[in-house]
Amino acid sequence: MRAQTDTRARIQEVALQLFTEQGYEATSLREIAESLGVTKAALYYHFKTKEDIVASLAEDRQAVMERLIAWAQGLPRTIETRREFIRRYADEVHSGRHHAFMRFMERNQTALRGHPKFDRMRDMMNTLSGLMWDEDATTAQRLRTSMAIFTLHAAWFVLKDEKIPDEERKQAALDLALDLLESARPTGS
Repeated sequence: MRAQTDTRARIQEVALQLFTEQGYEATSLREIAESLGVTKAALYYHFKTKEDIVASLAEDRQAVMERLIAWAQGLPRTIETRREFIRRYADEVHSGRHHAFMRFMERNQTALRGHPKFDRMRDMMNTLSGLMWDEDATTAQRLRTSMAIFTLHAAWFVLKDEKIPDEERKQAALDLALDLLESARPTGS
């Protein structure tokens, strides 16, 4: 079972790299199999189509977001909870395959437009943002809170050509996100 999981992860990693470098539509299953050094039949055992690979990548990201949403929904909407949420989300955004997945999404927007898995991810981002503010929050407070979340992503895109160590990039994004969160606090709280 472990070997199957490792193989699946390797396929996802190589496909993600090729989809990002060459484009989703320009990458074939044959190229993915060749890059992995396996036959197409071996690749088909895990994924029948490129769509299946992309769906699995989106499902993996959705699982992370669902865990964060479930965690946050069970807690009061205090500034401490919001800060901890931002820290946890920063850990997710700046670890593992998330950065590569976001680059893939950015570079393949046309191919992914209208894809139900990615529509679901957009809905989940709205849910994440909504968990970060009170019902009576002002428009400015809602925007600041949402921008705190998006700042964690922006560190990869706004500064994409900068030679910044990953940990420094993450810390700068986290510091700014927490500042935005703080500025969204209602007066007197």
